[in-house]
Amino acid sequence: MSMTTEPASTPAEPAAAVHPTTGLAQPRRNPVEVLRSARRIVVKVGSSLVTNEGRGLDAVAIGQWSRQLATLVREGREVIMVSSGAIAEGMKRLGWRTRPKEVHELQAAAAVGQMGLVQMYETQLRQQGVGSAQVLLTHADLADRERYLNARSTLLTLLALGVVPVINENDTVVNDEIKFGDNDTLGALVANLVEADLLVILTDQRGLYTADPRKDPAAAFVDLACAGDERLEAMAGGAGSRVGTGGMITKVLAAKRAAGSGASTVIAWGREPDVLLRLAAGEPIGTCLVADAPKLQARKRWMTSHLQLRGAVTVDEGAVDKIVREGKSLLPIGMIAVEGDFHRGDVIAVRAPDGREIARGLANYAAAEARLMCRRASSEFERLLGYTAEPEMIHRDNLVVTVR
Repeated sequence: MSMTTEPASTPAEPAAAVHPTTGLAQPRRNPVEVLRSARRIVVKVGSSLVTNEGRGLDAVAIGQWSRQLATLVREGREVIMVSSGAIAEGMKRLGWRTRPKEVHELQAAAAVGQMGLVQMYETQLRQQGVGSAQVLLTHADLADRERYLNARSTLLTLLALGVVPVINENDTVVNDEIKFGDNDTLGALVANLVEADLLVILTDQRGLYTADPRKDPAAAFVDLACAGDERLEAMAGGAGSRVGTGGMITKVLAAKRAAGSGASTVIAWGREPDVLLRLAAGEPIGTCLVADAPKLQARKRWMTSHLQLRGAVTVDEGAVDKIVREGKSLLPIGMIAVEGDFHRGDVIAVRAPDGREIARGLANYAAAEARLMCRRASSEFERLLGYTAEPEMIHRDNLVVTVR
């Protein structure tokens, strides 16, 4: 089934300002407001910082980040920590001075190091009065529709409980290079997954320069730019450290990926005092790469761009009113018909009784299950399906209204 959405015409926008030093176009969104208004934040920290350049887990640094994370949680923000360091810590525990090249050795190092890494975060966060949870992900988890929704549901539940998820790549089971990109890409994928407002990449450098400042004395610091500006990639050449695998290029590409779901990115020195708290207060630190659209607009743009829909559900007038006027989730009790052969995680259309599309979103249930659930209350799901999952067919966070 194919559906098309006609783009609405918009007036031409004025040309963006240009930075006098870097020559880069400046974002139209106020970066201070972007930082201050960020309610859901993903923080990524690299191996060289976590392990103090490979000398072992840095308890002082992890303690400082944990204190800041706990403060943000108490302020009502939701925070996720994406932490490298398992392989580097494993290398230290195994007495290896150089990073191995064999996949099985890297996996072994990750298995050994992950024990200490998660224990350190759990101890430091617990001392701050905040709960933590270990989450290990692979690229396949985020590429598969159903596993994507499962991971998203788990993370959002943890955030709602005031728990700080500590995420790392599941290095012990992957076998293709053992990296998303020193977890920079993983940080961006997690930002996309939970629809974060802000991705903070803490590194051992101040931020991005127009060229390598170690080689070019004329290199200018990039304090502000638009995420996704192609010129940033040319500026971000260079390799990673001996401990990690990422360089500035992976951070710039991560910012570009995060901007796809409306998340802006800050690249900053991880040992800057109270860096997370100061950023949350709107202080410009490091390189701020601002997404061109806030997350709600970006998500709507992504959802409505799905021209090939896997199916549709027709709802009654009561459900139409709840979805369009009140911004509510779609509950199965309001569904009267199901079309297509879609799976959990597919984008489907929501139609009014007269056949008009009123919304589209990510299905929490496959078509076969949805047919059993029509006109049924959530209390009946276990009897009908043999298990109990989400009470909604489409949660409002995954639902975009397509009629005015």
